[in-house]
Amino acid sequence: MPRPRQPGRHRRPEPLVAPEDAPALVLAVPGAPSSTIRSLAEEVVSIARSELPGLDARIGYLDGDDEEFPSLQSVLAYTGEERTARFEQARAAGADVKAPDGPVAVVVPLLAGPDSALLRQVRQAVMDSRVAAELTDVLGPHPLLAEALHVRLSEAGLARADRARLFTVATAADGIILASVGGDEAVQAAGITGMLLAARLAVPVMAAALDQEGSIASVAEQLRGSGSQQLALAPYLIGPEIDASLLEEAAKEAGCSASEALGPYPAIGKLALAKYTTALGIAPQQAQSSPVR
Repeated sequence: MPRPRQPGRHRRPEPLVAPEDAPALVLAVPGAPSSTIRSLAEEVVSIARSELPGLDARIGYLDGDDEEFPSLQSVLAYTGEERTARFEQARAAGADVKAPDGPVAVVVPLLAGPDSALLRQVRQAVMDSRVAAELTDVLGPHPLLAEALHVRLSEAGLARADRARLFTVATAADGIILASVGGDEAVQAAGITGMLLAARLAVPVMAAALDQEGSIASVAEQLRGSGSQQLALAPYLIGPEIDASLLEEAAKEAGCSASEALGPYPAIGKLALAKYTTALGIAPQQAQSSPVR
């Protein structure tokens, strides 16, 4: 017999849907555009859309300059033009509509941690677009990024996949170098996620800067000096921020193996969406009934 529908607080919540006429989520993607980076960005956007049906999500490249890889500035400008055109069409059709007065877009940088140089590029593109857009913080630090790092390390055979440690991984590292870009500020931010990762793995984790000479080697020396014998390098990067060859060089410098960058791990899309909804002040229970105008 089918089970009766549960009343009251046991009812299944209504599915979350993007508010009517909400601003677009524009993912700001760093790095030189390529088919690989585009595929990564499209997967992140796809994850965000799956979490919030009806979401208008777009991709703008910091170094883009054509139709295949549109620049962040051009994507924002086009989004603004579309919003204005929709309003004018509705008014011409006799609809009683108000002129749009909120942000045209919410720009979410595809960065795990702060990078002042890249964030300056994002801000400049927003200013040059001449549209009302809100810029969010970067995605980290966050426990979901610690989870993603753990998964990438386990995929490379450098960490146990379970917390209970019910089986042995011969190559599991006993010290982790968390590699970031963005200087001292990025290292400090990565250190917060590093503490969460250390709690998951029960091994020491120290952050270092890929863009500071000697930082990786220094941290490797500190970890070995404290008793770690088998190190691993975990990129605290989504992927586009830096040339992959620099990660290979850093791993050689530290004399250890490395896991893959975070890439389009599901948490990345969820965090991008969380930045968007937080910027708009959308609570899950309000999303359907509180349109943003």
